[in-house]
Amino acid sequence: MIQMLLRRPMLPLLALPMLFAPAPLPAQAGAAPYVVAESGRAFGRLQEAVDAIGDGDGTIRIATGYHRDCAVQTAGRVAFVAAEAGRAIFDGVSCEGKAALVLRGRAARVDGLVFQNMRVPDGNGAGIRLEQGNLDVANSLFRNSEEGILTANDPAATLTIDRSTFSRLGRCDRGLSCAHSVYTGEYGRVVVTHTRFEKGSGGHYLKARAREVEISDNSFDDTQGTATNYLIDLPSGSTGRITGNLLVQGRDKENYSALIAVAAESRDNPSRGLVIEGNRASIPQGIGRSSVFVADWSGEPLAIGANQIGPGLKPFEKR
Repeated sequence: MIQMLLRRPMLPLLALPMLFAPAPLPAQAGAAPYVVAESGRAFGRLQEAVDAIGDGDGTIRIATGYHRDCAVQTAGRVAFVAAEAGRAIFDGVSCEGKAALVLRGRAARVDGLVFQNMRVPDGNGAGIRLEQGNLDVANSLFRNSEEGILTANDPAATLTIDRSTFSRLGRCDRGLSCAHSVYTGEYGRVVVTHTRFEKGSGGHYLKARAREVEISDNSFDDTQGTATNYLIDLPSGSTGRITGNLLVQGRDKENYSALIAVAAESRDNPSRGLVIEGNRASIPQGIGRSSVFVADWSGEPLAIGANQIGPGLKPFEKR
């Protein structure tokens, strides 16, 4: 049964940031690319800068250029901040066979960085592998990799993504489990706002096993996707809000049966009252197939309000 909320005007999709200037040259030879802002100390390797902060709080300022480097944070609160947003690029190097940044400290922040060309043997090469603690990501770009952000489980923590772009990510090949643009484990809360997902190359765009989600004012543009699946997948169920998003399903789909999926794999989390309203959704005209805006396996009443649903889309289906 669908619990209908009072209708309200459509929320506009906020303008997404134009973050990324033309690609910079490689970092200047001989210059220390990482500076701990609080002490002014400069380091030639990112791991050295992270270790210098240790269990404390610190900000690492990352120079403009290409960085064939990676780091593992095991303690403290570390902010990884580009000196120029969109011009500090981590390119193709992963730590522990996981990601450019492997984060298992108390908390972390990432601002203005680019992560690209991340591939590892298990098919989950990511810009960021978050293993515990809160993480705030802003003004960042994840592209041309197997995964953008992948997390482990931390039910007490929150992942926040704002004003960022995820492009040409995901895969479902080689007999391995699929990778996705963003894939979160059992986090307490996942917040994604003012962010663009586009040109997926397999898997889902946003897959989150969090107990609570806030997915608002984003763009999910699958028009140039290849063999993709759901735009938003809450496989274990979730409460919270999905509001003010633009969702466009593309033509080249591995699974075109729904745009948003709730509890498709399990009912580990409650979904009663999950708010889905103020979104715009469409599928290609003349494609000769139909799809479903929200497919629900939870069996609980969702709070589906007013959404703009294009031709060929069924608003809701219980599965």
